[in-house]
Amino acid sequence: MTARTTTAERVFARLREEILTGRMAPGSQHSIYRLADELEVSRTPVREAVLRLADAGLVTVERNRGLRVRGVTVQDVLEVFDLRLLLEVPAAAFAARHADADQCAALEGHLAAMEQAARDGDEQAFDGHDRALHAALHAVSGNSRLGEEVLALRASIQARGAVTLHRSRGAQEILEEHTPIVEAVVAGDVRSAAVLMRDHLVHTAELLARQLDPEVDVAAWRTRTASFVVSSMLLSDDISRSSDPGRQERT
Repeated sequence: MTARTTTAERVFARLREEILTGRMAPGSQHSIYRLADELEVSRTPVREAVLRLADAGLVTVERNRGLRVRGVTVQDVLEVFDLRLLLEVPAAAFAARHADADQCAALEGHLAAMEQAARDGDEQAFDGHDRALHAALHAVSGNSRLGEEVLALRASIQARGAVTLHRSRGAQEILEEHTPIVEAVVAGDVRSAAVLMRDHLVHTAELLARQLDPEVDVAAWRTRTASFVVSSMLLSDDISRSSDPGRQERT
């Protein structure tokens, strides 16, 4: 790896972080020259990083003007939720089958914290505990990359304004979707955990899509999504049993 490649990688990582955290706001325009000055590098690695950001769908390159940070589109939302469904529905099923008593207690703790934040009207705390609950579900798999990937997927649209809390639904409605998921996992109900997670994610995607375009028709996406999730092995008769003889006793 050359020094220039290393610099370009570093610049890409920095700019990507700035975009995903919202510090480079959706719609904002940035000069290659100014970015190079701010990052104290030459323009070449900045240009290389910007092309990678464009390939990732995070920016558009404007001739003689630099780059513009992209906002979220309906297609962005549906693609992100395609991936979240493929990752999080199996994770919920796995958690229902394998979570031990401590892991179940952690899930219930995060749910209780969400309830408290909702009562307090603390939107930031509520969102943090929401993310922590999903992370706790993913942690049961023992695969650290699962949680990292889902977090990155959420951040890729959330930081650019794609959130439903207090826009198209309130905290109580979000709680009402999370509560039965946790209850199904704690009860070891594999099928219910998977179906409830699927329904929660599909509903969230539809709300976000309609926030961006009130006239959008998501029926075809919903049908396709239901097909590739419901027909998967995770929702087959083989794993839809509510209990598993080999599962650890939760005491």
